[in-house]
Amino acid sequence: MKHMRLLLVVMFILTPLLRAQDASPQATPPTASRGQMRSEQRQKMMEMHKQQMEAMKADVEKMKSSLAQMKANLLTIKDTNEIARWRNNVEMWETMVGHMEQMQKHMESMSGMMHDHGMGGPPSSPPAEKKPE
Repeated sequence: MKHMRLLLVVMFILTPLLRAQDASPQATPPTASRGQMRSEQRQKMMEMHKQQMEAMKADVEKMKSSLAQMKANLLTIKDTNEIARWRNNVEMWETMVGHMEQMQKHMESMSGMMHDHGMGGPPSSPPAEKKPE
């Protein structure tokens, strides 16, 4: 019984020590590679933004097409109650499409500003550190 306790105590003492040896310390990358990582991350974000903008443009075009079909269907409806319902629907979708177009233009202008201010290009080099004399 004493051997079993001793074995358990030794296991509890050695386990954390062995884990500490297995854990390799993570080295911080040099400054140049961190800048390169930031540049790559920025590039990925700009590419994602570009894809989102293209998807939004495609969605707005689909919505405009559907809205045109809804307007054309208005001409075929005879029932006045049904016409009123369809007109309300058309007005709502016109508002929605207009809002989407405004958002799209805003995002495009923000994208241009980001690019103009260097947020989409290569990173600027950090200022040189002055060493105390």
